Amino acid sequence: MKIGGRAHTAAEAEEIGRAGFPFAEISLLDAHAFHSGQLERLQAVAETYSISYLVHGPEEGDAWNPDELRRSYLPQIRLLIDCAAELGSQVFTLHFWIDKRYIPAPVIEKKIVLLQELADYALSRRVQLCLENLSEQAADLSPAFDAAAALGMTLDIGHGQLLTGTNTAYDFADRYPERIRHVHAHDNRGGNSPQDDLHLPIGQGMIDFAAILGYLKSRGFDGTITLEVTPDHLHAGSAILQRIWQEATF
Repeated sequence: MKIGGRAHTAAEAEEIGRAGFPFAEISLLDAHAFHSGQLERLQAVAETYSISYLVHGPEEGDAWNPDELRRSYLPQIRLLIDCAAELGSQVFTLHFWIDKRYIPAPVIEKKIVLLQELADYALSRRVQLCLENLSEQAADLSPAFDAAAALGMTLDIGHGQLLTGTNTAYDFADRYPERIRHVHAHDNRGGNSPQDDLHLPIGQGMIDFAAILGYLKSRGFDGTITLEVTPDHLHAGSAILQRIWQEATF
């Protein structure tokens, strides 16, 4: 298990590297900006601090309009997958909302076709496309995984605490252990709205990380975890997660 930090800029990636973490999960939002200086800066940071990168893509925009997503978002993500490959990243995390409580079934069907195309394209570039859970229940992702053999999952433990009585991470880990390729860790106090996605430091909310990480470990996960907290809380959060992981038994 390896722990890294989330970076929205090259400067934040450098801060993560300077702090001694093995990787940074960098936001790639624009292919033109990537090739107009961002790539060189990130490569210099990687060389200086011996870190690697995971990539997080941009928000999808209008989640209810699959035709517009095909027209504008699909080409954008393909270009950014190319950027991820150029950066040497093997994981590309994507938000693509398919919660059947809020997105109509015909829209979900069209979005799953887009996911399948993107996952196959990423595979051709030797990049693992991972769908991040937002408000979805585990059953919501089943059609996507059935349709897209190359699609992985980024399990966001913080998101799993929202709009639910029990953190959905358990059900995701139980149903799709082979799909979980990466994990996001941050804390919150539960809730029913996007405003409740607080991204608190580990231990400052209500999430039982010991139980969840222990369950993930029991299901065979031993991959990368991005701490999605501010840089000043990275070391403390990493120490907590490392201790939990070492002590977890099953």
